[in-house]
Amino acid sequence: MKLHHLELTAFGPFAGTERVDFDQLAAAGLFLLRGATGAGKSSVLDAVCYALYGEVPGTRKGNPLRSDHADPALLTRIRLELTLGGRRLEIIRSPEQPRPKRRGAGTTLEKAQTLLREWTADTGAGEPGWRALSTSHQEAGEELRRLIGMSREQFCQVVLLPQGDFARFLRADATERAALLRQLFDTSRFEQVEKWLADQRRAQEAAVTAGRTRLRSLADRTREAAGPLAEPMDPWFPAEEPAPSPSAKPTTRRSGATPDGAPGLAGGGSTGSLTGGSAGDHTGGSAGPADSRARSRAAGTPTTAPGRTGAALGHTDRGTGSLADGVLAWAAILRSNAAEESTVAELWLQAAETAHDGARRAAEETAELADRQRRHQAAVAEADQLAASAERAAEEARRLAAAQAAATVETAFRLHAHATATLDAATCAEQSARAALSHPHSAAEAEALAEAERGLREHLGRLTTARAEEERWLTLGREQERAEAERARVEGAAEDAREWLVEYEGRFEQLSAAQESARAAATTVEQLDAKHSELDERLTAARRREQLLGEIAEAEGTVRTLKDLAQEARSRTLDLRERRLVGMAAELAAQLAPGEPCRVCGSAEHPAPARATEAPVSAEDERRAQQEQSRAESALHLAEGSLTELRVAESAATTAAGGAGAAELRSELAELAEERRTALRAAEELGSLTQQLARLAAEESKRQRGLHEADQRIAVLAERSLKLAEERAELARRVAEARGDAPSVAAHGAALATQAEALASAATAARARTEAAARLTEAEHELRLAAQAAGFAGPAEAHAALLPTAERTALHTRVEHHRTTLARVQDRLTDAELLAAAALPPADLAQARARHDAGLARLTEASARHSAATERCAALARLGAELARLAAELAPELERHGRISRLAALAAGTSTENVLRMRLESYVLAARLEQVAAAASERLVRMSGGRYTLVHSDGRAAGNKRSGLALRVVDAWTGRDRDTATLSGGESFFASLSLALGLADVVTDEAGGRPLDTLFVDEGFGSLDEQALEEVMDVLDGLRERDRAVGIVSHVPDLRTRIPAQLLVRKGRRGSTLRLADQEPG
Repeated sequence: MKLHHLELTAFGPFAGTERVDFDQLAAAGLFLLRGATGAGKSSVLDAVCYALYGEVPGTRKGNPLRSDHADPALLTRIRLELTLGGRRLEIIRSPEQPRPKRRGAGTTLEKAQTLLREWTADTGAGEPGWRALSTSHQEAGEELRRLIGMSREQFCQVVLLPQGDFARFLRADATERAALLRQLFDTSRFEQVEKWLADQRRAQEAAVTAGRTRLRSLADRTREAAGPLAEPMDPWFPAEEPAPSPSAKPTTRRSGATPDGAPGLAGGGSTGSLTGGSAGDHTGGSAGPADSRARSRAAGTPTTAPGRTGAALGHTDRGTGSLADGVLAWAAILRSNAAEESTVAELWLQAAETAHDGARRAAEETAELADRQRRHQAAVAEADQLAASAERAAEEARRLAAAQAAATVETAFRLHAHATATLDAATCAEQSARAALSHPHSAAEAEALAEAERGLREHLGRLTTARAEEERWLTLGREQERAEAERARVEGAAEDAREWLVEYEGRFEQLSAAQESARAAATTVEQLDAKHSELDERLTAARRREQLLGEIAEAEGTVRTLKDLAQEARSRTLDLRERRLVGMAAELAAQLAPGEPCRVCGSAEHPAPARATEAPVSAEDERRAQQEQSRAESALHLAEGSLTELRVAESAATTAAGGAGAAELRSELAELAEERRTALRAAEELGSLTQQLARLAAEESKRQRGLHEADQRIAVLAERSLKLAEERAELARRVAEARGDAPSVAAHGAALATQAEALASAATAARARTEAAARLTEAEHELRLAAQAAGFAGPAEAHAALLPTAERTALHTRVEHHRTTLARVQDRLTDAELLAAAALPPADLAQARARHDAGLARLTEASARHSAATERCAALARLGAELARLAAELAPELERHGRISRLAALAAGTSTENVLRMRLESYVLAARLEQVAAAASERLVRMSGGRYTLVHSDGRAAGNKRSGLALRVVDAWTGRDRDTATLSGGESFFASLSLALGLADVVTDEAGGRPLDTLFVDEGFGSLDEQALEEVMDVLDGLRERDRAVGIVSHVPDLRTRIPAQLLVRKGRRGSTLRLADQEPG
């Protein structure tokens, strides 16, 4: 990286635009950046940092970028031209800042801007020039950081070399050194490794805890599934065990445990509070083999207190493996006991099933005997009832036969009834139709009625033409009415148009006169606006004159005060000079030394040297007084110049105001404004009046056209009304002939149509009555034939035997029921099995049922025990498999937990194996510090004349402090190393500068070895003597190798004579300025 040109505008202490040509400064290799304290030397470095990174160094972040001395219209801007990676780049940045509004008063916020450009041989037009790369803050920043290869913190430490920071670094402890090294070297990946290991450790701890919880849950479920079997053999869990080491193996310490880790079953081998109990007291009914076995197994055996399993599983990580082994052995014993209990329950179930089968068969045989005896008794009783109802059953069978024969004639009866109803309806319809006819037709036959209908319909056809003419007559009447109404409307509109045209001329002349007045008012407004601008400028000048008069009075007072101060300074200077001349002999006598010659007389003896009679005045006192006098006179000259400028400005303002005062001009402006408002109100009517005149002319033309068209339309409508009246008179004559006495042709036709319809209805009804009479005669004949065929003498006898369908069906059901019941009873009374059962004693069902229920209860109990034992075996087998899987899963988790915990503690520096208590990141930083110390020692040996070297120390720190980031200085004169805090001020400067340069080399190599062709060394030279300064300058001079430029920021006077190339920063009341040494006035 090489800097070429820097341009600062309104930045920091620089009020204007300042330029630095680094190419000219770097020609000598070493240049000096000097100036008074607070002039802005560091601000030049801030500008370089801001151009590259958009931020100033961290120590000065709070300082405002914009200069307080700058003109408000001059925006803050930094332009830096440099070479990065062989590419010539230009960076232009402006921070967010307020600026005056382009229109109106006040300020607005100007957004931050960035421009990155590159010099290219071809910009697209065949000529070299700058090509824009980006205007985005983020894109430009990322591209610059990629080319520089360093972050802002690294750049500020490596390129700007702040000596104060490295002096503190030299005396800092391990924590403070780590903070700085972490900024310069990217060790975040090692910090992430530490965090990852810690996260993994926590994850493994969570996994082991979850495994322990699952183990406890499975043990509780196993206890619940085992029921009473689990009481005397609760699993053993160690009360407490030490935390595991990665290589430790689980051990057991229970006294009653078997060699394979299974717990002993004796009560004396368990710990905790124990209580006795019986495992078989819940069994009811007769005792089976399982009861006696369970009681013998449970008698006198102690049981573990409730919750023992859950409490034991709540202990530490240690023992999770041995705990799983104990639970597995305990579960195996439970499964064995459950299998034995299942076998016993199965034997008892078989015995209960055999007893239950015998009782069931006996109960079934007794129930069958009772049923046969009951059936025989029921048959005897039912036979007695049938004998009593035999006569009634015979009568119902006779009625049923007659009703069934009459049912065959029922269809003929329905047909006869339908024919009779049809004839009655036809007779009524004929009578109604004939009642609507006139007398000549009321008694006529059907054919005569039809002939009369045909005559009327022919007459209706002849009335069609007359109806059309009548419709035309009515239509012409409506058209004639509309024509007369339209003519009346048009005549009214024509009359309105004639009246409006009569008033048109007067309205036109009135609006024209008003338009001319508005035009004159608009011209007056323009003239008044010009006069208003002139008065406004004069008022501004008058106000400026009043302001200047106040400033002149204040400046005159300042000049008088400064004259008094200058006069006092001159008097003091003359007084001191006179006193010094008087006391010159005493001053020379004060410089005499015994044995040395006097500079006045040359004698080596000084018998009576002069003595001062009052406080002596030295040359330095006189020089300071002269400087105070010069400053006072300079301030007076500046104040007098400012007063002259104010008086000239006041005179110009008086001339511009025309000699009038501000109050007088404000009054004139008020009068002018009122006059302008009056004229403006009149002028504003011009547009409206012009539009009214245009609308009036357009309306006049429209009214003339409308009047002409109305006259033509009136003539046309009069002619049409006449023609319609003539045609309507002819049609009225012909319609009157066709309608006769009726009100209209249509009414006459409607009456004829009604008569024709009545004749047609009467003819149809007469024919229907004749046909119905014929069908009735035929139905009577068919009814007589059907009654005779069914065995009846006639229709009357058949009708008497008829029964309703429901009654006939019920009668049939009763007859059939009596017949089937009689046959069934006869069968039962002759059945051999029922007769044999009736001969036996009555069956005892209650006793048989009681024996069966007792056997069923014993079977149910045995079945329940067997099902419970089978389910317990299955549940324990399933839970045992889950326990085995869980134990297999926990084994690798425990091994992984030990390994991860060891690595995490080692990386965090908390492990006993980490004897230096160094974190992983600190270990990497220690390696970087070792490189920095080696690189720094190369220069420190030269600066210190071969006496000192810096070494990195990884010795263990006292107390709980972290180790590995200590620095020691080796003194070649004594052969011992000591703490860097024991170095003197000059020696500390040596060491801190060496550290800064060494760190620059290491960070440069770390960033990819990009060359740094421009370096700055900031302050610290004031603590060196002449020889030490010479040695430091030799080292800095050596940095110029490979065309590297080194800038020294200092105000040490000796450096001015040693470094010819100098950039001077001069401060003043209006801001600081930058100049090269050869551009400074002599």
